[in-house]
Amino acid sequence: MTDPAKGPVATEIESRLRAALSPEHLAVIDDSETHRGHAGHDGSGESHFTVEVVSARFTGQNRVARQRLVNAALADLLRDKVHALAIRTKAPGE
Repeated sequence: MTDPAKGPVATEIESRLRAALSPEHLAVIDDSETHRGHAGHDGSGESHFTVEVVSARFTGQNRVARQRLVNAALADLLRDKVHALAIRTKAPGE
């Protein structure tokens, strides 16, 4: 079921990142409204996101490797539905 405060794309992002990374903390923030009038914003919303993820999967991984894990979990969404994604990752204790 879709959280009424989140649209279907945000809900799918959250579901996929939970499944792929088993995060201790996960925030999916829809930044679309702040990009109104910019490239990739077509007025329908859910085009620009920030994700904040704290996961043990990131332990020992550099920033690029962490972002690749997030991108892999969301690959088709990034190709088909999401115009921009800001990624903030941490390992537990960072």
